[in-house]
This record gives sequence, C-alpha cells and structure tokens, in this order.
Amino acid sequence: MLVALTLALALGQEAARPSFAEWLAGVRAEAIARGLREEVVDAALADVSEPQPIILERDRSQAETVFSLETYIGRILTRKLILGGRDAFTTHRALLEQIRERYGVPPRIVVAIWGMESNYGRFSGVRPTVPALATLAWDPRRAAFFRGELFNALEILNRGDIDLPHLKGSWAGAMGQVQFMPSSYLKFAEDFDGDGKRDIWSNPGDVFASIANYLKGHGWAADHGWGREVTVGPEASRRIARDVAPRSGSCQATRNMTVALPTTRWEELGVRLPGGKALPTKDAPSSLVSGSTRHFLVDANYDAILDYNCAHSYAITVALLGDAIASDKLPAASKSAKPAKPRRKRRG
Repeated sequence: MLVALTLALALGQEAARPSFAEWLAGVRAEAIARGLREEVVDAALADVSEPQPIILERDRSQAETVFSLETYIGRILTRKLILGGRDAFTTHRALLEQIRERYGVPPRIVVAIWGMESNYGRFSGVRPTVPALATLAWDPRRAAFFRGELFNALEILNRGDIDLPHLKGSWAGAMGQVQFMPSSYLKFAEDFDGDGKRDIWSNPGDVFASIANYLKGHGWAADHGWGREVTVGPEASRRIARDVAPRSGSCQATRNMTVALPTTRWEELGVRLPGGKALPTKDAPSSLVSGSTRHFLVDANYDAILDYNCAHSYAITVALLGDAIASDKLPAASKSAKPAKPRRKRRG
C-alpha cells in the first residue's frame, strides 16, 4: 500500500512529466546516441513495460538504515556466517593468497565481503538488472544516479561481457557474487585467470580479484588493519561530544564518525581497549565510530570498506567478520545468518 501510494505521488508530483513509456523511449534514444548498438538496446528494453513496485519497496526498507549498529551486527554476524567464512577461507586459501600478493588485500577481508554480499557465492540475485535499474531511474528519489547505472548496464551488454539472460542481480541492480553496480563493474571487475571474461557471477578468481581490486582502488593499504573495538565511558563520551568534530565526506555515513586523531589524543579523552587496557601505540590517526553501546576506532583502510557500502553497520560487520574468520576461537552460538541487503548507492 505504501509503495503504491509512493508511486502514485511520484506520478502526480509533476503534471508535465512524461509517461513511463515516453521516458523509456527517451532512454532508448539516448543510449543509441551514445553509440550503443540498436539491437542490443532494443533487446534489453523489450521486457521493460512499467516500474516495479517491489523494487521501490526494497529501496525504502534497507537493513542498514532500519536497524541500529548493534542490532544489525547481532542479526548478521552469526555463528553460521563465521563458520561458513572459515570453510570458504580454507577451500580457497591458495587462490586467496595469490590475490593478496597481487592486490595487497588480506584474504579474510575478501572472504568477509564475499560472505556479506552473496553468502559465499550461494546467492547473488535473480532479478533482471535492466528492469530494476529502469524502475529506480524512473523514481525521482535517486533518478540521476540510477539513470547513469542503466546506461552502464547497457554498455556491459554492448561490450558482450555477459548476455542478457544472465545479467541478473539484486533489486537495486547490483550484480554477481560481488554485488557491483554496473559502473563499478566497468571500472573494477577483473579477469584474474585471463580467459577473456570478467565473470563476477561464477568464477572464484574473478570474484575475489574484483573485490580486492575495488578495495585497492579505494585506498586499501597493504599490511595495515582496519581498526579495533574500544570502550568509551560516560565521561569520555561527554568529552568527545564537546571537543571532537565530526567528519565530512561524500559518503553520508562519514558524518556519523569523528575526525581522525592520534592515539595519544584518544587516550587523553578516555578511550580504552575492552577491559580498560591502554590503546596500542601507533602513529596513524584513527576515527571513532559509535553505536548506542559499542564503539570502534577505525583506520584509513576502514574507509575502503565503507566505500564498498556507505553504512557503518555494514562496514563494521565486514571488519568483525574478517577478524572472526581469521581467529581460532569458536564463535558463540547464535541464530542463522541473514545476509544483509546492502545499500546500492555505491561502487561507482
């Protein structure tokens, strides 16, 4: 009902707005003007007849925006997900080490993102990409972003990277086991085994290399971690709120973290390791990310994870999952994993 009302309001807000069919004809004309082959464009748009309400519903109910940081971690970071990650790490260890050597990204982080995005390759989306992107490009909320992604998807088809029946992914047009938006596919997808295809749908080497290439391309520094969980008492919270400025940045989530400060400054403010231990001495500055009860000091590599999905709940869970995959401690018993529904406003 809510989605139908939203769609009705969107349709009624602009009296001069063209019909969906007229809008789609404009998309076709622009795609051909961009140099895309007419037969490719026509085939891709042939089954696109109207916006899909289920896509709009999903767009407005994403887990990272609905749940608190603590609730999200509790729902996603389960025993099943951790043990699955350890199994995947063991199965693909040799390949993952090759990825580490080439891109400088540790296997545990690659596997953690793979687990979050597709449950270790078990699910990468079944929705045809072009109709999903057309719906979101038609919707006024983020029309410009998704219109660009729609043309990028058509470009992927035009290049022959994948055929139309197999161009499938999430409700928001994110594709394959890595859940790349089309723009990120064009920029970061890798042909790791050199077979002439950048297959993020079924080729483990291409999947892992594409994840690592994305992180490297967004600033991941080899031989560095992401950060750690810390404790922040009531007095420290008051000092931080009073004396430490929030960050700014293109990713909206950065507004909910602090500017980066040296470890010595965090010590002065009262931030400690769990159990009250002193923070480790290091020169690299770090920022504070806080939920209601849990707090994390995060380093520059954390920003690369955050660029993968602009939500602290997602990025922190990836980091914690990666640590758990690399640990020899048995994870606590918990309910079954519910893979996240990542925000798709990223990977461009």
